[in-house]
Amino acid sequence: MRSIARHWIAGFLIALIAWVSQAHAQTTQKVVDILTRPGVTQRMLVLSPSAPKAAVILLAGGHGGLQIFPNGSFNWGAGNFLVRTRQLFADQGLMVAVVDAPSDRQSPPYLSGFRQTPAHAADLKAVIAWMREQSRIPVWLVGTSRGTQSVAYVATELTGPEGPDGIVLTSTILVDTAGRPVPAMPLAKIRVPVLVVHHEQDGCRLCPFASVPVLMEKLDNAPKKELLSIKGGESRGDACEAMAYHGFNGLDREVVPQIAAWILAR
Repeated sequence: MRSIARHWIAGFLIALIAWVSQAHAQTTQKVVDILTRPGVTQRMLVLSPSAPKAAVILLAGGHGGLQIFPNGSFNWGAGNFLVRTRQLFADQGLMVAVVDAPSDRQSPPYLSGFRQTPAHAADLKAVIAWMREQSRIPVWLVGTSRGTQSVAYVATELTGPEGPDGIVLTSTILVDTAGRPVPAMPLAKIRVPVLVVHHEQDGCRLCPFASVPVLMEKLDNAPKKELLSIKGGESRGDACEAMAYHGFNGLDREVVPQIAAWILAR
């Protein structure tokens, strides 16, 4: 009986590996630069699976200056939750764009102090338009940590065909003494589906789980909103960095499929 069980498990693992390998093989990857504002270009790493069902634009946290090289590698941020899971999103049938800081913000402070500006909205408006032109499918904005300030701001500024079809906020900035946190934005202007993903043990002082209800209450006009509460994983190092609960460390293969399923269900 044990022998049969071992053979079954071995067969399942072989099939799973084959499926993942096939998914990887069917995904193309390229670095794309598009013109967004006069004299300014926006670089992104684009992953395109065969027959994608929706598209996601991923915005990393921190200062956001990924400095993507022409070969698709990163000078900074490779371990960020959304950067490191880009292939997992593609494996779920989503076209993916990992967005860098624009060409005029390729040195410190990068996106710091820039995320809630008309220029940033213009850059992401151009990215959304490019993704729609390439894919002809719904385009979502997904941000983590500081990236949620970009996503929420853009969703309050761009509506209709210029804006996203939905947004996902992971490890949302809920408190920010140095700027405007997401709950302080005019979130009533958001009229697209919103998924909020937050670890219940997030130890980052800017992202206390106890403040999530305030965020949810302010998403009154979203046609669909839901909180995905996460538990478990492993927390290492700085509580506000990617290897802590804040970055869903150890839970990539649990969290990403749930996000993708929610997007595809819409």
